[in-house]
Amino acid sequence: MKPVQFLSNSPQIDNIIKGLTLTKSLFVSSLLVGEEHIGKKTLIKSLFPNSIYIDAYNSEELEIALENSSELIIYNFEKLLNFEHLNFENKRIIAIANRIENTQKIEKKFAFIYKMPNLEEREDLDLLVEFFQNKIQKELMLDYPIALNIKEVDLSENLKSLKASLYKQLIHKTLNSNEIKKIIENYLYEHLDGNNAYREYLALYEEPLLIAGLKKFKSQLKLSSVLGLNRNTLRKKIQEHGLD
Repeated sequence: MKPVQFLSNSPQIDNIIKGLTLTKSLFVSSLLVGEEHIGKKTLIKSLFPNSIYIDAYNSEELEIALENSSELIIYNFEKLLNFEHLNFENKRIIAIANRIENTQKIEKKFAFIYKMPNLEEREDLDLLVEFFQNKIQKELMLDYPIALNIKEVDLSENLKSLKASLYKQLIHKTLNSNEIKKIIENYLYEHLDGNNAYREYLALYEEPLLIAGLKKFKSQLKLSSVLGLNRNTLRKKIQEHGLD
């Protein structure tokens, strides 16, 4: 089996790894908590690749595993409403949770509790973006360097949204004019309707043209020259689209 790789250059996560590594020789219970899609399970698999993994949602399977195993990884731990009765004595238990409630009860049950940072809190975000960009470029068979705007990376759902936004950026940056026309054609085929559709969908072409021009040239005078429009006409169009 190929070893699981967890990518990090974060001091916060290094401390978590050190703590969990020390518990490999101890029969103690540990809890790793953090938002969804931040790589908690991947981190644990990189440290405990041969352990038994049990979804806390399967309570019967969990109790059987606890009876028969001295080392166990329990994920989705927050789904356990009544965990106090579970016997963790003389066992190495690693629990993974997206959130914790009943803090006092949790603290009594676990010897160590680790809070994993989300992607916005990570000091090594550039490293993650570079890693996943290279991985996605290989999947898309793009064998030339492509500069992405890290400010446009979506971290709202951590790794899930990060990967999706990188796919979108890479695809957008590699589309040719015919492919863009085809996308617009398909969109209009699905949505074209009404009595004033020409003016309604004109913004589909005109607004991105103005936004791109203003970003690129940073001057209405220069943009009016590039577009071949009168300055007053350009100013009016900018105001119509609320771009002033």
